Amino acid sequence: MDREELIEEEALDLDELRRLIDMEPAEQEPQEIQPAGPEEDAPSSEERKLPAEKKISPQKSIVLYLHDLAYLIAGIVLVFLLVFRIVIVSGDSMYDTLVDGDYLLLLSNVFYHEPRQGDIIVASKEDYDDGKPIIKRVIATEGQTVDIDFITGTVYVDGIALKEDYIYTPTTMDEGVSFPLVVEDGRVFVLGDNRGRSKDSRNPEIGQIDTRQIVGKAIMLIYPGTDHGDSAPQFDRIGGIG
Repeated sequence: MDREELIEEEALDLDELRRLIDMEPAEQEPQEIQPAGPEEDAPSSEERKLPAEKKISPQKSIVLYLHDLAYLIAGIVLVFLLVFRIVIVSGDSMYDTLVDGDYLLLLSNVFYHEPRQGDIIVASKEDYDDGKPIIKRVIATEGQTVDIDFITGTVYVDGIALKEDYIYTPTTMDEGVSFPLVVEDGRVFVLGDNRGRSKDSRNPEIGQIDTRQIVGKAIMLIYPGTDHGDSAPQFDRIGGIG
């Protein structure tokens, strides 16, 4: 190979190298960019609404009502048993403030702790008549002095004569307790309003009542008795007592 041919070949090789270096990259197929289409239609207001609640059948509604009513009644009964009691008057010791057969509403001793003069209470003494409840009026409380003039029928508390417009018969019966006396701590002195037919704190069998033996305070006559069946119920007597 002569020199001219070698030069020519080299020239060709250089041209080929330049062509390869300068060669533009193969054109890439342009990617089609899809124009952003319209957003999907937003759900209508109706579609956005929550599913409607299922309607309760009349039968199920009645069952739910009775269920709630049962709980309400149970709650009322529970409160009533804790706060109140109902007792029936037996006998004539409180005549005519109360008569035999009267139904009374008591404020339970759960909430009644401080007896006061004039309160009508129900008590139960285990050592008297097997604990049968008795109903009397509080005449004096602890620390007070009680005296009774059985000739005039006058009751004195701390030297002051009581004005007892609630009594049916005067206090003229001496039943064995000595007077004057001081009411002991934690006790009350009680008398019935019908003094001629009442066994009460004048009698040693009952004596002073321990406040822990008090069942409750009578606050209302809720149904009138018939006084041993001798009279018709007097409904105008219904109401507060004291």
